[in-house]
Amino acid sequence: MKKLEIDIPLTSVMLKGDLVIPENATGVVIFSHGSGSSRFSSRNRMVAEHIQKQNIGTLLFDLLTEEEDQIYENRFNIDLLTGRLIETTEWLMEFDDAKDLPIGYFGASTGAASALRAAAYFGNTIKAVVSRGGRPDMALNVLHLVTAPTLLIVGGMDVPVIGMNKMAFDELRSVKEMKIIHGATHLFEEPGKLQEVANLAIIWYKKYLVKKEFHSF
Repeated sequence: MKKLEIDIPLTSVMLKGDLVIPENATGVVIFSHGSGSSRFSSRNRMVAEHIQKQNIGTLLFDLLTEEEDQIYENRFNIDLLTGRLIETTEWLMEFDDAKDLPIGYFGASTGAASALRAAAYFGNTIKAVVSRGGRPDMALNVLHLVTAPTLLIVGGMDVPVIGMNKMAFDELRSVKEMKIIHGATHLFEEPGKLQEVANLAIIWYKKYLVKKEFHSF
C-alpha cells in the first residue's frame, strides 16, 4: 500500500493532500470535506481507512490553504471549492499511481455540494458519489446533470438536513438512494454510527465504482 503526502499544484495555489493507493487498487475516492474541516478530519480519515481495506484508494486534501481558511466566507464559497475539486481531480487523472483508476467522490456537509457540482461537470468520468450529512441542496441547479450513481446518507436526528436531502434527491436523475441512519446526529458521533456510514459507502463503491473483473469461458 502506497501512502503519499503530496503537493497538488493548481492554477493559483498549491494544496496539501494525503493519497493512499492499495496494491491492486480497483478505484480511488476523492474526499471533499465540509466547512472548517481539513484532510485531517478524524471522521473522514476513519471512513477512508475502511475504504482502503477494500482495495480502494483515497485522496484527502485541503480545499483551502491555511491563509484562505482564516476567511470564514471561503468555507461556504461552493464555486471556489468546486473549482478546487475539479482541478484536483484533473491532477489525479494524470498522476502515475492513479491515472487508470475509476474515480468516485465522498462529500461531507458542504463538501457534498462541491462533489455533486464537480460530478455534474465531469459527467461519466465520475463513477459514484456518496454524501455524508451533506448539503446537496447547495447544488440544486446542476443535480439534473449528475450521471454518477449517488448515495445520500443522513442522520435520523439531523431533521433540517433530512429535508434538504429529500429536496435534492428529487432533483437527481441518476441512479440514486437515500439512507437515514436512525439515532445519528449531523456528525454521526454516536457509537457505531460512523461505521454504518463507512459500510454503506463501501457497498455503494463496490457496486458502482470499482473495476469489474470479466471472465470469459
